[in-house]
Amino acid sequence: MRSAIQSRSGSCPAQRGLRSASSRVTGHGSRVTILRPGRGPRITILRETHGVPEGVARSLELAGGINRFREPNYRAVWGWNRLAWIGGKFTERDPATGALLREVVELRQEPKYPAVNRWHIEKWLPPETYGSPRAWWAQTIEIEAGRSVPALGPYPSRGEYEHCFTLEGPRGEFVQLTPTVAEHIARAIERSRRHPRSAGKRALYDREQRHECAYDAYAYDILDDAVPAFHRQPFVTVA
Repeated sequence: MRSAIQSRSGSCPAQRGLRSASSRVTGHGSRVTILRPGRGPRITILRETHGVPEGVARSLELAGGINRFREPNYRAVWGWNRLAWIGGKFTERDPATGALLREVVELRQEPKYPAVNRWHIEKWLPPETYGSPRAWWAQTIEIEAGRSVPALGPYPSRGEYEHCFTLEGPRGEFVQLTPTVAEHIARAIERSRRHPRSAGKRALYDREQRHECAYDAYAYDILDDAVPAFHRQPFVTVA
């Protein structure tokens, strides 16, 4: 249970600057307007958001199946779209001067993955992965300024999706997500889960043994053809 909880906590980015006051979602992105208390103009941040193509979602569902809640075991999500709960004390500073504006204790949603401009594949984990609700609260509640704050948000009573794979090239470049790519990733993950590490090592060992045996047989055949019987030494038959 602890490893699952740490996974959620570790995937959340560091606490961020100013608190958003209002937002407006457009076709391919959201416009977040941030107020600067007691100062001049507002700051507007544009972030790119994407919905998952229907073909991609269908490919992942066919490859990984569905869970007890009739939801797919695997799903794709755009980095900016994937938000996770994080609670604690947030320090808000002026982006221009770095001056402290205020400190606030609250529960907010922040991007779960640092790679916000990439596609991610997630796998669903059942609620029992995170222990009981009582254990969840006991391990995640933090006290800040006399207030109790659930550091990882509410207990995931319907389970939670956790990171499996970030889609990018060998040098970190952007790679577009297609139904074929999504299906391949999901099937590869399932194969690795059904094929334990020990079995993989054994298969590799057996393959090397077969290669060695084949080479030995080949070498013996070559020697038999190249060297005459008894290495050209005379011999007699003893009755």
